[in-house]
Amino acid sequence: MDEAQNIKNAQTKQSTAVKSFPAKHRVALTGTPIENRLSELWSIYDFITPSYLGTARGFQHRFSHAIEKEHNAERTADLQKLIKPFMLRRKKKDANIQLDLPDKNEMKTYVNLTVEQGALYDQIVNDLIKRVQTLEGMERKGAILAVLTKLKQLCDHPMLMTKEPIPSMAAAVPGSLEMETLISRSSKLERLLAMVKELREEGDRCLIFTQYIGMGLLLQLVLGQELQEPILYLNGSTPKNTRDRMIEQFQSNELPSNEQPNVFILSLKAGGIGLNLTAATHVFHFDRWWNPAVENQATDRAYRIGQTRDVQVHKFISLGTLEERIDEMLEDKQQLSENVISSSEGWITELSTDALKELFTLRSDWNG
Repeated sequence: MDEAQNIKNAQTKQSTAVKSFPAKHRVALTGTPIENRLSELWSIYDFITPSYLGTARGFQHRFSHAIEKEHNAERTADLQKLIKPFMLRRKKKDANIQLDLPDKNEMKTYVNLTVEQGALYDQIVNDLIKRVQTLEGMERKGAILAVLTKLKQLCDHPMLMTKEPIPSMAAAVPGSLEMETLISRSSKLERLLAMVKELREEGDRCLIFTQYIGMGLLLQLVLGQELQEPILYLNGSTPKNTRDRMIEQFQSNELPSNEQPNVFILSLKAGGIGLNLTAATHVFHFDRWWNPAVENQATDRAYRIGQTRDVQVHKFISLGTLEERIDEMLEDKQQLSENVISSSEGWITELSTDALKELFTLRSDWNG
């Protein structure tokens, strides 16, 4: 089974169906065995070696709480011992697979909100605080989730939150007061435009990921007008034949300069997997997803076999906002994955007989 993270939730019909297939041997392939929580790792192991890690409830009791909440080093080590015999992990930089990939440099780009963005941000937060005092249950959760989305959109550009119509390509005039005002309302957009102009002067190409269709359209408009060159935008509604043509055009080196796209805007979900876009040497995450694995998969559209130049990854963060909190959370999730899943499997050959015995008897009491 490829892309095994698709059965990370053991409760879905898809997971149940996949696990029902009769097979003597099962192999799961994934670059992201843990995206958010340890229960996802349990679900994948429940496919390859059913019941090996105990029941879901037993695993939660024994490992998930102790490792995720308490950062218990002993339980982390116990889990590592159990999963390693069944896991072969390879990283792109592992010398023994000789991919010889260039470097990938990740950097965070911090921006301040504009005065307009800051005022709207405070207003939304204050309104929410008043509202949640009178709400309960699902209604309260729904209100909080709706505000989270509003705040993330506001950090991108106020127009996403105020639902103002995006000007048409025909109506927008490069360098006009209207265009300058549109750009200046978002610190992120101003910074991105400056950075893209600079890399285009160097002859480089880039990918820009955003999770909001409105932001994708706005970026396509602004960059198209300011750079005066074709800008590609792929999202979930893009037909497959159009998508394939876009990839071919972006990867091409043979198109006339006035037809060659050098900037590719992609929806994080629609463009985050399965694409080969090694013509790009810069990757921008305009807004942050809740999951480091999803961001890394998106980055790997450019940083993959076939890439011959260093890749620069830019992650935009609005200072003082929930984007800083998201960034902290992403760092914690990345650490969870790194702590549990280590690179080498050679350790098992070094175990004593007693240690091997312990490895397979450690879990006898977890089926509660």
